[in-house]
Amino acid sequence: MTRPITAGFDGTEESLAALDWAAREAVRRRLALRVLHAWRFQPHELVEAADPDTQADWAREAVAEAARTVTERHPELEVSADVVEGDDVDVLVAAAADAEMLVLGTRGHGRVVGFLLGSVGQQVIVEAARPVVLVRAGDEPAGEAAGREIVVGQQGDPQDSAGELRFAFETAAARGATVRAVRAWTLPPVFAYSPGSLRMLDEAGGLEPFEKKALSAAVRPWRERFPDVPVVEHVEMGSAGQVLLSTAGRAQLMVVGRRAHRTAVGARIGSVAHGMLHHAGCPVAVVPHT
Repeated sequence: MTRPITAGFDGTEESLAALDWAAREAVRRRLALRVLHAWRFQPHELVEAADPDTQADWAREAVAEAARTVTERHPELEVSADVVEGDDVDVLVAAAADAEMLVLGTRGHGRVVGFLLGSVGQQVIVEAARPVVLVRAGDEPAGEAAGREIVVGQQGDPQDSAGELRFAFETAAARGATVRAVRAWTLPPVFAYSPGSLRMLDEAGGLEPFEKKALSAAVRPWRERFPDVPVVEHVEMGSAGQVLLSTAGRAQLMVVGRRAHRTAVGARIGSVAHGMLHHAGCPVAVVPHT
């Protein structure tokens, strides 16, 4: 079954930008687009609309109007519109499971209901089984111009970043863009060296050549699968967040992985994904590790 691209919509500028991004991506990938609104009755926010049925009608009309606008811009695109009653996180996470990707605005409170990156958005990213793309207000198609790259972070062994690399190469193939695969490295503490690791470093010719070989090994199967996608392999000393942000100026999309870290105060998406979502100016795709 072919999955649609699902865009969370709440009537804000941020969600409109996310919807526009999702529509363009759906056209490129020849997928359907689902416009989704998570609705709950809010008796205190709109006093003049205390009737739940009235609020639900407003929500349905707002989402339907957004879908009509998308259809006018992209008549070849199959578009559906849904209003689902329930908790924001639950509705969006469930929708993500059935989607190729879930696309959200990074923050916003709309006239119907809103979602925020800090609370709801972060929880959705943590729980979603599929990639979640975050789009800022003001995002424009010009940001996807030729010459701008799909930047993807790679770390660990090839399988550790397979999901991110797959997403990056699929996106680049659909857009005719270059993939810049980025691997950051730092000097390990002295106690981290072992006879086995020293032997591998010696065989590789040192730390930086070792990291370059590791990146090449991770990228190789995706080069073979997408031979028409140009690739730049970027290895740089520094923290992963710093190195990725240094490439963000040339990116039309930043792709990072996430391992959800659960603590006593709730789930965290990891420092690299968190940093990209807050500081990268381009849309950011967060891909769950499988």
